[in-house]
Amino acid sequence: VQLQASGGGLVQAGGSLRLSCEASRNTLAINYMGWYRQAPGKQRELVASIRNGGITNYGDFVKGRFTISRDNAKKTVYLQMNSLKPEDTATYYCAADPYQLGRWEIVDYWGEGTQVTVSS
Repeated sequence: VQLQASGGGLVQAGGSLRLSCEASRNTLAINYMGWYRQAPGKQRELVASIRNGGITNYGDFVKGRFTISRDNAKKTVYLQMNSLKPEDTATYYCAADPYQLGRWEIVDYWGEGTQVTVSS
């Protein structure tokens, strides 16, 4: 499965961005889809994940600011990010796996990162 992410960019603090990630094949067979992020010098961390059926999981730092969704008909997962903060600056990676997204080390599929930069 190939994942193509888009939607990153530069935004001021308090602004919004919407990330999209399109898969190369039917996502009904991919139970978990989501987003990780990695800032320079920091460990990769889970931002949000969503299972088929709509069960979601968010990193503690999200605190109601981000919403993940998926449209299997379009083979796409979205991350709506609101109230962005400078500390959200990172490279965001789309990820997909049939079984889990809790451990990035064993996630099966990754997209190329998209840079999100939040200025103060």
